[in-house]
Amino acid sequence: METRKKGKILIDLEKLNTFGAEGCPACGRDFELGEAVVPALGAWEGERYIHEDEATCDKDTNSFYERTYFKEKSNE
Repeated sequence: METRKKGKILIDLEKLNTFGAEGCPACGRDFELGEAVVPALGAWEGERYIHEDEATCDKDTNSFYERTYFKEKSNE
């Protein structure tokens, strides 16, 4: 898996209050202070923040995708 730094953020208190109620759409876990998250495309509409370890970076588009979604997309 390739990673990139652009778009990566660490969860601070403000972001935890914003994203915390929803949790991670990729794995369902709650976000915690200090965790690395990235904006990623997936089975949902538009980009949403997910845990960095749940994301894959597509080097062709330089975008993050949710791992399962990217795998399914690549098999098409």
